[in-house]
Amino acid sequence: MVFDDEDVTKLYKIRRTILQMLADRNYSVSDTELSMSRKDFKSEFGEHFRREQLEIQKTHKDDPSERVCVFFFDEAKLGVGVVKSITNRMGTENFTRGILVCQKPFSPQAKTAVATFNNFSASRLEVFLEADLIVNITKHEKVPEHQVLTNAEKKALLKRYTVKEEQLPKILITDPIARYYGLSRGQVVRIIRPSETAGRYITYRIVGS
Repeated sequence: MVFDDEDVTKLYKIRRTILQMLADRNYSVSDTELSMSRKDFKSEFGEHFRREQLEIQKTHKDDPSERVCVFFFDEAKLGVGVVKSITNRMGTENFTRGILVCQKPFSPQAKTAVATFNNFSASRLEVFLEADLIVNITKHEKVPEHQVLTNAEKKALLKRYTVKEEQLPKILITDPIARYYGLSRGQVVRIIRPSETAGRYITYRIVGS
C-alpha cells in the first residue's frame, strides 16, 4: 500500500504515541524507539507498507509473563471476525493484553465481542481510534502529571488518611487519561498540579464506572 506524506506523518505520530504509552505503562521500550524521527520511520518502513507491519510486541519490566501486542489493520472497517482472530492469537501467543488501533469506530456487535472477551478472560483487549493517538494527551501543557499507584501504595494511602475506597474522588474508566494508562476499576492515580503557594498540589482519584 502506498501512503502519501500526510499519511506517513500521521502513522508515525500514532506509533510514537503508542510507544510512549507502553513506556509509561512500564513495558520495555528502548530509547531508540522513543526517539525515532519521522525520517527514521520512513527509512524503516518506506512508503510501500501495510499497517500490519507497524505491530508492536513488548514485555512488562516488572513481570515478564505480562506481554502486550499492538495490532494495526489496513481495513477501515473491522468487525467481529477481526476481534475473534485477535483474541485467538492472544491466547495462542500468550499475550495478556492487546491494543487494537482502528481507523473507524467499531460496530455494536464488535464492541460486544470485545466486552465479552474482557469479562470472561484473564487477558484484556483495548480499542483505540487512530484519531485519538495522533497527539499524546499526557504531553499537553494543561494536563497535570498522573502517577499510577501500586497496590501497596494504594493501601498505604487509605491507611494514612483513614478513608475507604468509595470515599475517594473518582476518575471514570472511560476517561482519556485512564484509557492511556490502561487502568482498571479500583486502581488509584496521584494527580500533581502546580500551585502558586505550595509549589504543587496533590490529589488522588480512584478508577470507577
